[in-house]
Amino acid sequence: MAVLLPCFNEEAAIGATVEGFRRTLPNATVYVYDNNSADRTCEVAAAAGAIVRNEKQQGKGHVVRRMFADVDADIYVMADGDLTYDPSAAPAMVDQLLAHQLDMVVGTRRHQQAQAYRGGHVLGNRLFTGILSRLFGRTFSDVFSGYRVFSRRFVKSFPVLSSGFEIETEMSVHALELKMPVGEVETAYAARLEGSHSKLSTYGDGWRILKTIINLYRVERPVLFFGLIGLLLFIAALIIAEPLIETYARTGLVPRFPTAILVTGMTIVAVLCFFTGLILDTVTRGRREVRRLAYLSHPAPGA
Repeated sequence: MAVLLPCFNEEAAIGATVEGFRRTLPNATVYVYDNNSADRTCEVAAAAGAIVRNEKQQGKGHVVRRMFADVDADIYVMADGDLTYDPSAAPAMVDQLLAHQLDMVVGTRRHQQAQAYRGGHVLGNRLFTGILSRLFGRTFSDVFSGYRVFSRRFVKSFPVLSSGFEIETEMSVHALELKMPVGEVETAYAARLEGSHSKLSTYGDGWRILKTIINLYRVERPVLFFGLIGLLLFIAALIIAEPLIETYARTGLVPRFPTAILVTGMTIVAVLCFFTGLILDTVTRGRREVRRLAYLSHPAPGA
């Protein structure tokens, strides 16, 4: 079992976080991956008993990619290094993963302190969770939780493409698209310790997450994505062409030739969008099969 803690300037909290996971999961190896911290995060983590490694590319997505590539384990527990997630909840999450042979268990956050969770983040979480549910058919109660337990077959089949805080969205979509068995456990979510500061930008990272959801929908649902664009173009072409059709039916003439060319072009692009979606759907199916085969090459947890 491996505990993975991505960190950036968490000197104030990383020591207690490492000690908490070492106490609740005594058989696990705790890894701290530092992301160019300017404080004493590395020294404090090492003193607390963690194996400290470094990732120079800035961003949580880059850190997760490095952790998943470097660390070999049967079960992976991932949390933030700021002690906002409760280490004592980890055994229950691991037990659920093993008991039901799941591939991911998400720690759904229950915040009991007003300062633990900014109001904008609560609204954004609900909004993006709803969008994900509409686009992919099912979702999680807390899609942005950074507290998760993974099986080996999840980690080794996950092609991390994100660079920042949108990584949680990508993880969720990966599980949904491969129809992996997943679960949730409600966990306490605390305020940061004094001296520890959030690196999440409400608007900047929110915009990045929205772009990630749209991009993942384009990649995973190309028929619907490009089909919708084609349908909108075709409807717009029909609306623009309606006066032309009426005039032609009455007089047999096409007086606005440039408009007719525009309508013809929009219709051609609409048809091209539809066939683009069909072609890309074949490519997506092939990619999904490759990921599924990589996933199946590893045994189920607890098997």
